[in-house]
Amino acid sequence: MDIKIYVDTDGDDRLMRIIQRDIEERGRSFLEVLKHYEHFVKPMHLQFIDPTKRFADIIIPQGGANQVAIDIVASRIRMNLNEEKSSI
Repeated sequence: MDIKIYVDTDGDDRLMRIIQRDIEERGRSFLEVLKHYEHFVKPMHLQFIDPTKRFADIIIPQGGANQVAIDIVASRIRMNLNEEKSSI
């Protein structure tokens, strides 16, 4: 399969996950997380991640919460796997 999928999530959702992860797993303070996000994470996202959206075959909005889009992609994967099995 050659499907390019871009899972789009709201910037606030990404930031909340980063805050929780960095405080719990990396021992950073809230202010350290915000500073790191501002100086490294957000600029890298804008430079390297966000531009790849235009090359995607499918853009899934709402991240992992979009069950309809996830079901469609899963169905397509199952269909391709079944086609491969029948050609063997």
